[in-house]
Amino acid sequence: MFAVHPEVLGYVGACLTTAAFVPQAWKVLKTRETHSISLAMYVLFTLGVLLWLLYGVAIESLPVICANAVTLILASLILVVKLREK
Repeated sequence: MFAVHPEVLGYVGACLTTAAFVPQAWKVLKTRETHSISLAMYVLFTLGVLLWLLYGVAIESLPVICANAVTLILASLILVVKLREK
């Protein structure tokens, strides 16, 4: 059996979950269409990502910080588009 350093797992997980979010953000930014997206969900999601980012800072975990910083930017952009659509 091989041992994988926990930081490697963190970076791989961070890259995958953040990369999974990019197509949705790209589509919204390209089309400016957010009718099918729940405002309540995006508000809660964005706040949750902010809290994960703060948690990452508190525990000094670079994978958590990086993933959530990028996701917070993308989610915030989508939220702004959603709020302007109303």
